[in-house]
Amino acid sequence: MADAFSSSSETVIQRVVDVAVKTNTPLEKLEELYQIKETCEFITERQFQKVALQFSDELLVDSVAVAVEIERNCNVKPFILGDTSYGSCCVDEVAAEHVGADCIVHYGSACLSPSKRLPLMYVFERRPVDLEKCTSAFRELYPDTQSHIILLYDVSYVHAINDLLTHLSPEYPNLVLSELVVEGEQCYSHGWIKRQNDDTCLSKQDDSQVICQFGRQFSLKSGLSITDYSVFYVGQEGATLRNFMMTWNRCSFCSFDPITMIGRTESVSINRTLMKRYYAIERAKDANVVGILVGTLGVADYLSIIQQLKETIRRAGKKSYMFAMGKLNVPKLANFLEIDIFVLIACPENSLLDSSEFYKPVVTPFEMEVACNKKREWSEEYVIDFRHLLPGGQSHVPLADQQEDGDETDVSLITGALRSQNLLISEPAESSCGSSVVLRNQTLTVANTNTAASFLATRSWRGLEQKLGETPVVKAGKGRKGIAIAYEEEGTS
Repeated sequence: MADAFSSSSETVIQRVVDVAVKTNTPLEKLEELYQIKETCEFITERQFQKVALQFSDELLVDSVAVAVEIERNCNVKPFILGDTSYGSCCVDEVAAEHVGADCIVHYGSACLSPSKRLPLMYVFERRPVDLEKCTSAFRELYPDTQSHIILLYDVSYVHAINDLLTHLSPEYPNLVLSELVVEGEQCYSHGWIKRQNDDTCLSKQDDSQVICQFGRQFSLKSGLSITDYSVFYVGQEGATLRNFMMTWNRCSFCSFDPITMIGRTESVSINRTLMKRYYAIERAKDANVVGILVGTLGVADYLSIIQQLKETIRRAGKKSYMFAMGKLNVPKLANFLEIDIFVLIACPENSLLDSSEFYKPVVTPFEMEVACNKKREWSEEYVIDFRHLLPGGQSHVPLADQQEDGDETDVSLITGALRSQNLLISEPAESSCGSSVVLRNQTLTVANTNTAASFLATRSWRGLEQKLGETPVVKAGKGRKGIAIAYEEEGTS
């Protein structure tokens, strides 16, 4: 049945449109850059019928040509995922399941976060690297050939790293090459990625320390720790390099940008950055109402960290609410004034969100744990991957018992006011009627709680009310513009 004021939505979905294949990449290079042959082998060996092709924004121009080649060589039905639910570096399993896909082929830059729902193949973008200039920049930055150096890189340059190692290893015997690692049996990539079935991120092997983090794995010599090494990074400045520097903040970093062809010592003050994050932790300690932002539906164990955060926040005497709103922006979060602070559940490359433009701070799960779990102390360790915070992870710290916590108070470093850690700890975890009643505390004479419900009860605007038969019928007029926190015409009349 057709709609009254528009054509049938069913007709729009089933309509066949002739699309002219346009691409910025010559057809003879399409095979090499997008590994068409290896992709078809991956599909035919496992007898997939529906294939989801996920491209980053800069590669979408070649997506139709790649899909045509795969369909012609494999006789399968490819679907192009044009807009990712969250970050393009993460595998969008939700969008793939909407079309009933049997597998996903992910093109371009990737955070290598483990995914466990659908079989997956990575195809990295092959960006060019001038090996001669990269080698000369490396020699200028490290004149001491006996230096202990770890070679890290963006996934787009993995195709050139072995050649770079061939140039440098004769002169630098202590140079350590990192390898890309994908966790899970269903992850596959032709030639470049080692499969890692063990979730262990830090292990001992042949008297050498093996570190596996951010999809990279490398071995340290016996008797040496990560702080004894310098790090040389091949790639542009961005989230990947920032995560490395925040995690291994006691190592010196140098980088080579293959686009500008400039090598430099990274001079970003890590201590200054860490102090900014510590300020966010103090804001989290002051917060009474916490919003949990779901920033991924594809990274493994995201449900587990949500449940752990809920319990951690409840034990700290705070209220928590969960939000799933896709890609974040300032207007979206500005609609929730009753939330004091947000905590973002996302992949490592999207976790450290610069919240300077937001009305309320956005912190990571690690920072929220530092604020709420008394057993976890702020130290030089900084954890970006939330999976390390779960039971069995290398940075897991169990919650403090309720009896151990007591009713200690401390002073906020921001407001200077006293704050109680366990004001709502005796409140039930789940309330059927949604009441914000606080049970009487024998050691405190006054119980004061600032929940979202109490905030809603005191503000002037509470939402739409029906008032059937009470509202007169009037002609539609021009409405307000802007966001709820600040309409454009406010203050003009």
